[in-house]
Amino acid sequence: MGADVDDSDAEFAAQIRRAKASGTALEIVGGGTKKFYGRPVRGEQLETVGNSGIVEYEAAELVITARAGTRLADIERTLAEQGQMLLFEPPHFGSGSTIGGVVAAGLSGPRRPYAGAVRDAVLGVTVMTGNAERLSFGGQVMKNVAGYDVSRLMTGAMGTLGLLLRVSIRVGPRPQSECTAVWEMNEAEAHKRMLELARQALPITAMAFNGSLLRIRIAGHHLAVAEAERSLVPDSTEPNNYWQDLRDQRLPFFDSAEPLWRLSLPPASAPIDLSGAWLWDWGGACRWLISSESAERVRSRAIAAGGHATLFRAADNDSPFTPLDAVNLRIHRRLKETFDPAHIFNPGRMYVDI
Repeated sequence: MGADVDDSDAEFAAQIRRAKASGTALEIVGGGTKKFYGRPVRGEQLETVGNSGIVEYEAAELVITARAGTRLADIERTLAEQGQMLLFEPPHFGSGSTIGGVVAAGLSGPRRPYAGAVRDAVLGVTVMTGNAERLSFGGQVMKNVAGYDVSRLMTGAMGTLGLLLRVSIRVGPRPQSECTAVWEMNEAEAHKRMLELARQALPITAMAFNGSLLRIRIAGHHLAVAEAERSLVPDSTEPNNYWQDLRDQRLPFFDSAEPLWRLSLPPASAPIDLSGAWLWDWGGACRWLISSESAERVRSRAIAAGGHATLFRAADNDSPFTPLDAVNLRIHRRLKETFDPAHIFNPGRMYVDI
């Protein structure tokens, strides 16, 4: 199960206190598989992989609690043995991916629109603040953040608010059967079909369009899947490994040195007038773009369509996330001051000076 949690907590607390006293930045490092995501951090490494092991798991309760350094692959294997899975289908990006990194990055896979996001599945967290205080959500309450859902704050915060020690996550049953239905069509036809299918009572768990192929994954009881396949009348079916390759960006589409953008948009929004190669995921709500267009142009087009754009990968990624307006900037700074007053945790990972 890994090192004793009290021992690792004490080691983390000592390192945090030293960093605070000396004004040294700490770069929180798990498996390092998402190091490309966000702005670079320069600081002393605080490694979490030694803080590993499943703390509690009762399949009947549909909840698993694990230390943050536990490998994602180990958690998924344990769940699979009981016929269960993480509902939000998190990307791995490598064998070293940890559950703490999954929560900190807040990234979900193709199942996200149909089963919820990471933040929907995180039921509780235990964190260590910049003052080396151990805080468990649902127990101790910090006065300055009363009213905030701490687990949601930590999900997607990229380690800028605190060090994750433990996470408790809601899980669900694995489907009995899965099928990937495929049609050949153009972008406009695919967009229309995805919107139509989203309104139907079908066991859909993924929809993506790439090049000239629309793919739909259906999953559930084997009888329901067979019936759905008959009603959809696809041009063909194919193995389901496409979705794992999409999740972990192993498809040929992602083999490019040009910047990779992720646009989060209302599914019904029309195709965006930007040059480059497109891949539609989440039924059109997530659109991957490989393009040399300027950040200003990409973001302005995304905002005009009712969404936002994240520079997911780039050689020079100084501003990956949509700039904050004055109100949100003030909120982010207040939270940083509350959880990490000395600004030692992953400084600048999301935004400059936060």
